[in-house]
Amino acid sequence: MWAWALLPISLTVLGTLGIFAVCAVAVSNGTVNITATLPYISTCGNFNPQSCFFSQLANICAFQVLWIVAIRFYQIRDCGLVTRGKTVLNVISLILGIMCALGTSFTGNFQLLHVLHLTGAGLAFFGGMLYFWLQVFLHKDTCCVAMVRFILCLSGSIFIVIMFILYFNGYHSIGAACEWMAVLIFFILFGLFAVDFQHIKDFKVVVQFCEGKVTESGGEMKERT
Repeated sequence: MWAWALLPISLTVLGTLGIFAVCAVAVSNGTVNITATLPYISTCGNFNPQSCFFSQLANICAFQVLWIVAIRFYQIRDCGLVTRGKTVLNVISLILGIMCALGTSFTGNFQLLHVLHLTGAGLAFFGGMLYFWLQVFLHKDTCCVAMVRFILCLSGSIFIVIMFILYFNGYHSIGAACEWMAVLIFFILFGLFAVDFQHIKDFKVVVQFCEGKVTESGGEMKERT
């Protein structure tokens, strides 16, 4: 069912437009000055009123990421896309994807330079990039998609490493440029899942009861007769 492909596409579109909108508001009200230095994305969203929009954007994106990594986990597990020896790696990729989502939420909901903001940034960037590297290894895509995913992962990794090196050495303007590039690459990588999700017919969460028990209309668990 092609409709599932809209989930990663919506994340890419919403996330990309959202961070540029936050930056535009920050520039318009004078809280950042892009002529003096290029600001980090979090710097743009650190002041009112755009901080409220930035937090909401981060929460929505984190929720979408959780859904995407969960669906991707079950797709790889249930559709025979991995061999038995890679099952553990699929579980690890799920954990890394959840870390990326939590990191995104922390980054958007805690003020700049707060320890949880910096922790969230680390989880989002490093957890997210490791997640996508595992996706490159776990799923044998078509030649074109596999090459694009590999190039994006390599480019994103380089930008992230350079960003953190420049940040801790005081080169904030160039570091901010690397951050913008890395985040845009993340959104593109998530959007690429649309190629895989278009083949999903349905996705259901099934609750299995303990053997010998059923749920009555009132919700009480009773022995099956």
